[in-house]
Amino acid sequence: MSAAGREQSTRRRLPPFAEELDGTLAVHSQFVLHGNVRDDYLVVHRGEDRTTDMAGLLWHLLRARGYDALVRYDAVDGFTVHPGSALPDVEKLLGRGRVGRLHHGRLVRADRAPRIDELGPLLRALATGVETPQRFRPGADRPEVTPETTEQHPQRLAVLIDYAARLATDVNRLSDAERDFFLSCLKLADDVRPLPHHRSGRSLYNPVVWLADGERDLPTWLVAGSDRVRTIGVPLPDLEERGRLARLRIAAVAEATGVESAGPVLAPAREPREPLPPLLRKGARAPSAPADTPEATPEGAPALVPELERAVDGFARAADGLTLRAMRECERLAADRSWPPTRMPDAVRVYRLGVENNPWRRGHVRQRIREGEAFIRSRVKGQEPAVVKATDILKRAALGLSGAQAANPGHRPRGVLFFAGPTGTGKTELAKSVATVLFGGPESCLRFDMSEFSAPHSADRLVGAPPGYVGYEAGGELTSAVRTDPFRVILFDEIEKADKGVLDKFLQVLEDGRLTDGQGITTHFSECVIIFTSNLGVLAEDPATGLKRRVVEPGTPYEELAATVHANVERHFTEVVGRPELMNRLGGNVVVFDFIGPEVARTIFDLQIANIAARLRDDQRLRLRLDAEAREQLAKRCTARLENGGRGIGNELETTLVNPLARALFDAGDVPEQSVVTVASVEEGPDGTVRLRLDIERPPPS
Repeated sequence: MSAAGREQSTRRRLPPFAEELDGTLAVHSQFVLHGNVRDDYLVVHRGEDRTTDMAGLLWHLLRARGYDALVRYDAVDGFTVHPGSALPDVEKLLGRGRVGRLHHGRLVRADRAPRIDELGPLLRALATGVETPQRFRPGADRPEVTPETTEQHPQRLAVLIDYAARLATDVNRLSDAERDFFLSCLKLADDVRPLPHHRSGRSLYNPVVWLADGERDLPTWLVAGSDRVRTIGVPLPDLEERGRLARLRIAAVAEATGVESAGPVLAPAREPREPLPPLLRKGARAPSAPADTPEATPEGAPALVPELERAVDGFARAADGLTLRAMRECERLAADRSWPPTRMPDAVRVYRLGVENNPWRRGHVRQRIREGEAFIRSRVKGQEPAVVKATDILKRAALGLSGAQAANPGHRPRGVLFFAGPTGTGKTELAKSVATVLFGGPESCLRFDMSEFSAPHSADRLVGAPPGYVGYEAGGELTSAVRTDPFRVILFDEIEKADKGVLDKFLQVLEDGRLTDGQGITTHFSECVIIFTSNLGVLAEDPATGLKRRVVEPGTPYEELAATVHANVERHFTEVVGRPELMNRLGGNVVVFDFIGPEVARTIFDLQIANIAARLRDDQRLRLRLDAEAREQLAKRCTARLENGGRGIGNELETTLVNPLARALFDAGDVPEQSVVTVASVEEGPDGTVRLRLDIERPPPS
């Protein structure tokens, strides 16, 4: 079989939504296309892939069905017609001066665009294809022959109503004129009949095609009010379409520059040698291989050397979620930076995020992670398994291996961690330490307390309220922050307290690496590290009393504790929340923290004493010391109960040292700077009040 034959059998000639419209022209008189309607689309013309806009795509398929013209309408330009040779015939239907035309490549608008209260009769004339209103006998399939229509062959026309969502000020509060117009369109859908073609005899409607961003942009009673009105969603391009465009563009660059490798930079492709059909956008023409040469691919597209084949595949996969038009912009961006085709994934990332500087690609990030292991261990004590697991995921993220086992990892976050275990064991501290290691400081950790997102509809705070609701203009707290700085650690603290609607948002982030906010703006999380923390698995609710009880105790061997906590976390998401898919996306990224032991508790105590001394030195210029007896008294008291971990030690220190120390210093009057304040003893009164005996050594007078 020739390359052209293989191409025709394996490559889609039209996008699926266009094939659906093409196949139902005989049974539907109006179509509502919604979704990705502002994109470029691929068609096969004379055996080769070409790109075109929506108007060009519709004319490409309608011309093949014997239609005479495509008439486009929008509220700014009014009516325009293609091809230009049909202008006199269309003016017979709409009136002289009502139709714009192309003159030397420039659009000459009509004298004025019709108002919405004038539009209904004009659409009826186009949908019927004759100058005078047609009459139909009840149940008739064809127009009634009258003296006015005897000499006429109805014109085979299609009408494209562009920017249909902007015809009404508010689709839920239509003015009288708007309501009358849409009602006339609904009535028109039921009144018109298919028109037989005078040569083929095939009966097809003169379709009215509405272009809208969403189904709800038009009145619901219009979209669903007639069996003759069909809604068709226009999806984003799939991998096959993205691959075809990537091959088309990279092959055009190779042909234009004589390239046979991935070395030279991208540059604008030359114009095709052969003119494109009318209305099709000018674009690159892929070079053709001889029909039966081995260089021709199974799809009939041009063969490329291995470097460029990999560039095509990398470009197509990196552009997941982008439109074909956005892919062309990525190509221009790469050409502007003189990047070779092998760097197209970088161009896609810059197009998505708006920043070229990528900390993950720098060598010093890997060095920071190597050096950061010691820093993390100095901040998080007694959690060696958790630290090892966390640093392993950071190393994986730095090498770009997150999700590498999947055939198409997409644009998932760089790293995902779920910290579970007893309270006060260092989960939040580890998240802040990770942010410091990766991005230079704890301020790079964007923290959300999930107890604030426990109410229904609280997900609106994260991604923004939908149109018409309070807070719509403000946008989402999460999406706005990540768009401002896409390189950061995002911490969702105490995730078990979040509403189910919030958890559903996390599903999309973990799977696709993106969220679309209430204003329709997409935010990408592909450069983020996402960390969840939870106390799940440590406490369980008694079904009889409703009281919480601990299911693991301090001193439990770590292997047993980790297995128990992990099983309880999985049970919570599967049985209690009903989101097993969330647990499935977390996979092996659940990190279980151990209870704080006595030795670790003493280390944490010493660190917190040092923190108190440092704060007193920096703020008050005073030096703090503790006698051995006082230190031992405080240590025994602060580490007596370890159920609350390091946070419990800090709370006890605040009660037994910080508060009485502040009181004693105030009572001592004006203590000069550089004085040495020694805590000699710690005494607790009958009322539970703790008092310190201080020895203050003032500096000698200068």
